[in-house]
Amino acid sequence: MLGQADLQESDNFPAILTNLSDNLHRAFQETNRQLKSNRNPHLKFTADRDWVISTPKQDATLAAPLKNYFPSRQLVPLSEVLSSVNQAVPFLDEFSHWQTRRRQSKPVNQVFFAGIIGTGCELGIGKMAFISKHIGEIDLENTVNWYFSPENLQNANAKIVNFLNNLELPNLLRRSQDRLHTSSDGQKYAVSVPSLNANHSFKYFGHDKGVTVYSFIDERHLLFYATVISAAEREAAYVIDGLLHNEVIKSDIHSTDSHGFTEIVFGVTHLLGFSFAPRLKQLSRHRLYSFEKRKVYENIGCQILPKLYIDTKLIEDNWDDVLRFVATIKLKHTTASQLFRRLNSYSKQHPLYQALKEFGKIIKTLFILRYIDDVELRQAIEKQLNKIEHAHRFAKAVAFANNQEFSEGEKELQNVAADCRRLIENSIICWNYLYLTNKLTEMPDDHQRQSLDIIGNK
Repeated sequence: MLGQADLQESDNFPAILTNLSDNLHRAFQETNRQLKSNRNPHLKFTADRDWVISTPKQDATLAAPLKNYFPSRQLVPLSEVLSSVNQAVPFLDEFSHWQTRRRQSKPVNQVFFAGIIGTGCELGIGKMAFISKHIGEIDLENTVNWYFSPENLQNANAKIVNFLNNLELPNLLRRSQDRLHTSSDGQKYAVSVPSLNANHSFKYFGHDKGVTVYSFIDERHLLFYATVISAAEREAAYVIDGLLHNEVIKSDIHSTDSHGFTEIVFGVTHLLGFSFAPRLKQLSRHRLYSFEKRKVYENIGCQILPKLYIDTKLIEDNWDDVLRFVATIKLKHTTASQLFRRLNSYSKQHPLYQALKEFGKIIKTLFILRYIDDVELRQAIEKQLNKIEHAHRFAKAVAFANNQEFSEGEKELQNVAADCRRLIENSIICWNYLYLTNKLTEMPDDHQRQSLDIIGNK
């Protein structure tokens, strides 16, 4: 099983422990060395010996806004966007009839576009049929019922994302061509019909109920995964699902806000080969851990100190179970969220739960020390989380009808609506990239280079 999951190197626990111990000791030394030599002007100590870290904003570009590259005509019909993108990337080919036998001929493209818009924008099938020319409500309803499955919509989204993944222009937005930075976050939506998947949250829905759409985005604004979960569920359980259960985007470093963080997520992502880089609230209140006693660091004059000691025996005693847990996730025998849900249903004193958490404390401490030292990392995290926030506003603009509420009660239908919305968003993003690419090819070489520099700075 470990061989199938490519986890053989993790089987040597003593070697892993020695490596982590050495790295953690060096990290404490380096962080404190930078403080002593005044090489970290962004960290300040308070009167009560606490500390705060600030992150300066990145320099704003002096380049002209990207809107200057787009046509002066402000409105492009959404049906035209979908049709144009489908010509470049035939994503409608992914809509197969769920019943392979005795099926009729496939509806025309316009019916699919109407279904995507009616579902994704929350207009509803009846209203969409009413405002569409030459599309009957029964035909539209049958198309949505028979062709709009979660799998078909995920495949259609993946086809557009894969096309953009291989396009030259989007890759100018990457901070590094060697590492891809992604992020995820949840967005609350009220549900206007009875739903077992919806929960109360007075802060977001008042006296109504709602759900969370948990979405993933990369540096190039490609929306590569989304799922609808109960508003009462912890988002952290779904972080690994989006990283593993898409076939196109392979993240190297992933960021969330505090809602996506747990120490277990730190540990599991490390073993899966991802760098987890969340933005943590009240960073100084997060406990730091070490393999050495606190006194060791006090004796060498450290100001950033560990609070507690890592229980290495707990991890070692359960290491085989930890690796089996991670291998099960990596081989996609089940989703990480399902395993986390099952693990959380046991007592918090379950040995596997405790061992995963204890291992995650090591990785979390290494990350926090690096976060303190590396202002560029902090800026990159802020920038990437801003992109998912912008994507949330984009999604709200797309889902403009029905008071921006879900009109679907069943979880599967909510996922269909969310993926239709994501398909619209990815299509608009694709249309923009294709338009910019065409504009660039029409420019003289010197103007083209200047424009590429502008886009790369955005």
